[in-house]
Amino acid sequence: MADLFEKLLKNAGPLGQHRERAHGYFAFPKLEGEISSRMKFRGKDMIVWSLNNYLGLANHPEVRKADADGAREYGLAYPMGARMMSGNSNLHEKLEAELAAFEMKEDAVLLNFGYQGMLSVIDVLCTRHDVIVYDAESHACIIDGLRMHPGHRYVFKHNDVEDCEKQLQRATALVEKQKTGGILVITEGVFGMAGDQGKLKEIAALKNKYQFRLLVDDAHGFGTLGKTGAGAGEEQGMQDKIDIYFSTFAKSMASIGAFVAGDKVIMDYIRYNIRSQIFAKSLPMPLVVGNLKRLELLRDHPEYKDKLWSNARKLQKGLKDRGFDIGKTDSVVTPVYMKGGVEEATTMVMDLRENYGVFCSIVVYPVIPKGHIIYRLIPSAIHNDIDIETTLKAFSETKVKLDAGTYKVEAVPDMAEKNK
Repeated sequence: MADLFEKLLKNAGPLGQHRERAHGYFAFPKLEGEISSRMKFRGKDMIVWSLNNYLGLANHPEVRKADADGAREYGLAYPMGARMMSGNSNLHEKLEAELAAFEMKEDAVLLNFGYQGMLSVIDVLCTRHDVIVYDAESHACIIDGLRMHPGHRYVFKHNDVEDCEKQLQRATALVEKQKTGGILVITEGVFGMAGDQGKLKEIAALKNKYQFRLLVDDAHGFGTLGKTGAGAGEEQGMQDKIDIYFSTFAKSMASIGAFVAGDKVIMDYIRYNIRSQIFAKSLPMPLVVGNLKRLELLRDHPEYKDKLWSNARKLQKGLKDRGFDIGKTDSVVTPVYMKGGVEEATTMVMDLRENYGVFCSIVVYPVIPKGHIIYRLIPSAIHNDIDIETTLKAFSETKVKLDAGTYKVEAVPDMAEKNK
């Protein structure tokens, strides 16, 4: 019998294999200073494009005051216990009611974390008799929820409505054969890697032919899409067709926590059966107070979303005008597609940071196929024209170097913190 840890020591994983050269720089970097479009990295000023602080609420003075007031009044411990036992409060219920109203749903349930929340929502909705149909590019939290699901699941090609229908036909046949169970379709409002919206309207239209319920993870659409900021469902004119609306506070709200919204009877079922909330301490009161303020600002100040989109359009147009491929994004998420290996990608990132003062995230193999690079730029309402122009100039110059082979090296540059 092998020791459990033996395999871990032999194979550090696709990302961990680079840790000795990458830790603290390409992986686990430490951005310092006030959360903003400009921060410090290893003592240098950087234009930062890696934060999902879409509406600029992270350091909004009213938000900082609400966070501080909440901590001062309640401390971080209150309320103690799970909400079902001793951890409920009027403010928790107020936040749920305001979220439900904002999303045009009857009720909402707070969740402690987005990732954990999605796993638990899938678990509470589906038994071993139920079948799940899901998009191939679903977020990791959805995939992990599916791994826990004891029943069947069918995947459809990314945003391919025709293939979605084929998988619904398979799911329907299985349920009819079993003579029990139902069907849950899961997709996203905005896919966070490529920035393309899910085909929500088209998938919902399949309800005319097949019986299923629709769960939408709208983490990137909440606060950024739709007339009021209610998300991708509002943007596509089909919010009422979403049976279970899910989002997190970690992006537009720049906080911690998540929520799920829908019909009251279904939310009550979730409230009384979702294991990650029944068997865990409730969201601390300072976060509830702070999230109420964030929701108020998101709801009452559409100019934040307008500024976000103004910046996103300038950035995306500038990239396209310079010949860059930004794919099919129809959200503020801005991917830049290039050709190259892991070593080239990391060398280019190092050049961008060290010589141009531009900090962005890269996506490489094994997340995407070998030979491809995605630079993921996340604009916000607090970026300005100088940030955008400086970044566009930096990308134009480094792209020339990439195409000329300047970044071809034998290994990932050793930029790790030396005390690690």
